[in-house]
Amino acid sequence: MSLIDTDILNRPIGHLLIDQLDAVCKVFERHLESDDDGVNDLCSHIERYRGKMLRPSLVILSSLAVSGSDSSDDLNERHQIVAAVVEMIHMATLVHDDILDESEVRRGGATINSLNGNEVAVMLGDYLISKAFHLCSTMGDPSINLALGEVTNTLCEGEVIQLQKRHDLDIDESVYLDVVGRKTGSLIGACCHMGAVLGNGNEEHCSALKMFGEEMGIAFQITDDVLDLFGETAVTGKTVGRDLDLGKMTLPLIRLRNSLDSIDRERFDLVVHSRDREGLQKFLDTSSALDSTMQTARDIVVRAKSRLSILPEGPALELLLDLSDRVLIRHA
Repeated sequence: MSLIDTDILNRPIGHLLIDQLDAVCKVFERHLESDDDGVNDLCSHIERYRGKMLRPSLVILSSLAVSGSDSSDDLNERHQIVAAVVEMIHMATLVHDDILDESEVRRGGATINSLNGNEVAVMLGDYLISKAFHLCSTMGDPSINLALGEVTNTLCEGEVIQLQKRHDLDIDESVYLDVVGRKTGSLIGACCHMGAVLGNGNEEHCSALKMFGEEMGIAFQITDDVLDLFGETAVTGKTVGRDLDLGKMTLPLIRLRNSLDSIDRERFDLVVHSRDREGLQKFLDTSSALDSTMQTARDIVVRAKSRLSILPEGPALELLLDLSDRVLIRHA
């Protein structure tokens, strides 16, 4: 199940969202256009990375949610620009993540690094970030640039911390949550916050939406890490099993290891070091680590939804709450 699926898009506010996302895509494509055909070909290839368009959707819905509006009259080009900018930043992180994770498949197709090599993929990711900040600067609002600069700094910090912790089997759960908060939660939180600001939300509403987005992002990443353990490439649309291959200790593995006695922990460490998937599956089959991990994701979603109790009722709020629930049952 995708977060933005047919059921959602068939709602009245779904039609508004479709129109807005179409406009966002036009801004996105227009601003990425180069006078070089090779660059344009690369940008065309990564259009498939736009899959769910979750982050642009959150910008738009958060803006409407602060007033309870369901009218396109309350949206303008600034919303579309910010939505396009956050999607460019997100896609840049995907391109760079595929390099770091040595992934070959993304959204059911070949990754840029597998087709063109790491050098091209690095520069394409940089191009996307550069274009994002150039587009953002056209708004003439330094506060938006500063907010996005802060979030990209946080994203990079999260990635650096994660790289430093590869192969560290003693990683603490709090470190894991800090990393996913930086890598995933920060950008989703910024999408909700900037949408609320563009919608002229008051300080309390803007803060609530930021926290909602950050927590929704953490729950999203926890479920993503579970999918990497148990998902299938044909379903998820991307290379799975890379966390184990690269020595990343995700939440289910951290909890599994912490539950073992010293002898079983040594066996578990050997399984991880040898990238033994079957051996790891045997450990998981006799552990409550997966159930515990998903319960944590559920608890975080409940907390995230509670943040929005101060917002006025309306279809945008309903959809935000629905999207947060779908984080827990997605397959891709």
